[in-house]
This record gives sequence, structure tokens and C-alpha cells, in this order.
Amino acid sequence: DYVVVKMIPDNRLPPRHLHSVHTGKTFAVIKWESPYDSPDQDMLYAVAVKDLVRKTDKIYKVKTRNSTVEYTIKKLEPGGKYHVIVQLGNMSKESSMKINTVPLSAPDALKIITEKDHILLFWKSLALKESNFNESRGYEIHMFDSLMNITAYLGNTTENFFKVSNLKIGHNYSFTVQARCLYSGQMCGEPATLLYDELGTGEDSSAAKAGRSTDVAAIVVPVLFLLLVTLGIGFVVLYMRHRRLQNSFTAFANSHYSSRLGSAIFSSGDDLGDEDDEAPMITGFSDDVPMVIA
Repeated sequence: DYVVVKMIPDNRLPPRHLHSVHTGKTFAVIKWESPYDSPDQDMLYAVAVKDLVRKTDKIYKVKTRNSTVEYTIKKLEPGGKYHVIVQLGNMSKESSMKINTVPLSAPDALKIITEKDHILLFWKSLALKESNFNESRGYEIHMFDSLMNITAYLGNTTENFFKVSNLKIGHNYSFTVQARCLYSGQMCGEPATLLYDELGTGEDSSAAKAGRSTDVAAIVVPVLFLLLVTLGIGFVVLYMRHRRLQNSFTAFANSHYSSRLGSAIFSSGDDLGDEDDEAPMITGFSDDVPMVIA
């Protein structure tokens, strides 16, 4: 035996499994499920979006019979913070979540130019890659002194450069440039960071290391090449001297003794290997005759 039981739909239940699917700079895709499975009629949802920074509210209505609902909230601000509430139109129990939109990107090509008594920070306009950024919003610049462990706010500008003065010798600084923060510093862009040492190189750490490695390689490689060439020439010279000494010794030895004749002979060394039977032979010496060797 069995019994079929059909549950009575309860419209006072909250939407289920509310979560964020994707978040961009100006939109967020949210998803939830109906309070109960397989609705047999259209259900009206109220989606309330509270801007936690601006302290404003917006309400959107969604009507659907689907068990799973996906909705895109538009016209959000980059770097914003929002509280989203979803409930049935009859003001039943609610489901809520918080969303943080993606902030604006960091400015590109941040560089430093060193002047006599100050430095200049330069960067590319953020409007070149961010359609949601207006130059009138401007940028703000911060500086971190690693020696003093202090972060200072230097100011803001609508230009693509900023002048920094009164830097102390021997201190290392980190500069950050980002889209200006709005509404009490709660909606900011991503910062671009650049390290600056007391020598005023204006390079970040990775670029400085790469530059130093390149400079060292440019010096070491030619020196090693010259050393190898010098050693090669030295070996050739030593080999030639060794061969010359060996030939001279052979000539000297052959000019004083003939194995065929069994007696000592003298030769100039020019006719080595050319044994001449007519060469004068020394058979003896006299005490009163001086011996001259040419």
C-alpha cells in the first residue's frame, strides 16, 4: 500500500541558495532557487539593491515560473559595496548577500623622472583602457617611506603627472597612483606601485634587478672572451717555442755524433739528415794545436 502526499506551497518561505555567479566593474550576476520545487504559476520576486557607500536603494522586479532564477544587476559602480536582498513580492522571508564590484584598473606605465631638487611621476591616462573612468575624477598619490615606516597622502591631480619634493637622502620610497577614491575613500581604483631609492633610479625592483644583470653581463662576457683569446695565443706561442727548442736540440745532438761513422762530427745544423761522407773527420787532438770550433 502507498499514499501520495502533495505538499501545499508556502509562499512565505524565502528564496533558496542565493549566491553570486559573476561580478564585474558595473554589473553582478546573481542566482537563486524558488522557495519550493516546480512552481505551478509565475512567481514575482523583489530584488532590493542597497548601496552601502552612497546609502541609496534600488528595487527591481523579476517575474518567472522557473525553479532556478538568474538575474543581472546593472548600473553598479566600480569598487562599490552592495547589499542584495531577494524575496517574494508578498514580502515573505528574505535571502540576502553582499557584493563588491571589481575596482578600476591601475594606471599603466608609471615612471619617475629625476630633476635637480624633485622628481616627477608620469603615467598613462586611465581613460585609455577604462571606459568607466572620467579624467575629471582624477588620481590620488600616496608615498611610503620604508625607513620611517610611514605612509603619506601626497594629494590628487587630474593630470597624468605629479611633482614630489623634499625627499630625504638615504631613504627608500614607494609611490602609488590610483583612481581617486570617492565617498570617504571607499571606492578606489587599483594602485600602481613604483619603488624609488635614494639614487633616484625610479625603477621598480624587478626592472632594477634586470638592468643590473644586463650591465654585469655586458662587462663579464667581453672580459671572458679576451681572456680566452689571450690564453689561446699563449698556448700557441709556447707550442711554437717548444717545437723550436726541440728541433735545435735535435740538430745539436746530430751535429756532434754519427752512429754510422762511430765518431764525433760538427755540423751547422742546416744539412741535418744529409750525411756527407766527405765531411772532415777528427781523428785526434794535439796538445800544442789550438782547437777552434766554428
